[in-house]
Amino acid sequence: MICQECHQRPATLHFTKIINGKKTEVMICEKCAQEKGEMFMEAGGPGFSINNLLAGLLNMESNIQQTKANAFPKTEERRCPHCHRSYKEFVHIGKFGCAECYKTFNEQLNPILKRVHSGNTAHIGKIPKRIGGAIYLRKQILDLKEVLKVHIDQEEFEKAAEVRDKVRSLEKRFEAQEGGEDL
Repeated sequence: MICQECHQRPATLHFTKIINGKKTEVMICEKCAQEKGEMFMEAGGPGFSINNLLAGLLNMESNIQQTKANAFPKTEERRCPHCHRSYKEFVHIGKFGCAECYKTFNEQLNPILKRVHSGNTAHIGKIPKRIGGAIYLRKQILDLKEVLKVHIDQEEFEKAAEVRDKVRSLEKRFEAQEGGEDL
């Protein structure tokens, strides 16, 4: 295939861009890619960095435009109270300065995490089946206790009694399993 830009050299690179839901595919040669700034790995050049990937993922360019349009007026001004890193610095460097940054920039992170993790924003973990028996029971007990609280708050005492009985049954199984593991 011939380069779609210069129509002279063979196309060696295939780019697929999706901008605002519109998919565009381009076949170009290496020279045209370098000239257009599409080439990631230039000979002797800096190459592609994870920071560029992160900035693209975070839509830093559109965030800057939105900031100018007052969509997020405090994004660049807000700093972490613990390490004093700004959101803009996070995007540029590619990592936060401390754990407090996650709380400080939660507003900006949630939409990104939803997009990256298919809508999930809470890490619930995964328990291996071969060693997770007691851990799994403990998690079930905690989950049922939350359900129990909801039923009590809503004054659904019959449902609460059923859940309470399940919790007691699981607690007995948990104690038996914990006792067996200690031997």
